[in-house]
Amino acid sequence: MLTKVLTAHVPVPLIEKVDLIAARMERSRGWIVKQALSAWVDQEELRRRMTLDAMADVDAGHVIDHQSVQAWADSLSSDQPLPVPR
Repeated sequence: MLTKVLTAHVPVPLIEKVDLIAARMERSRGWIVKQALSAWVDQEELRRRMTLDAMADVDAGHVIDHQSVQAWADSLSSDQPLPVPR
């Protein structure tokens, strides 16, 4: 796999934590940073897909009105909570 160097200014306390994790895992700082960056990119891609899916639901009218959600939430602390609104 081709690679490219990425340079970033990182606060010293964060680098110290990365170094501790790297030592504990017997891995390099670079390996830890690649793992963290890969996980973050995956998370952001998922967040974008979920946001687009949610926006499509809204556009299609698949929504629950605020009053129904509020009534359900308020009922959770009661003896007879309401069913989840759908």
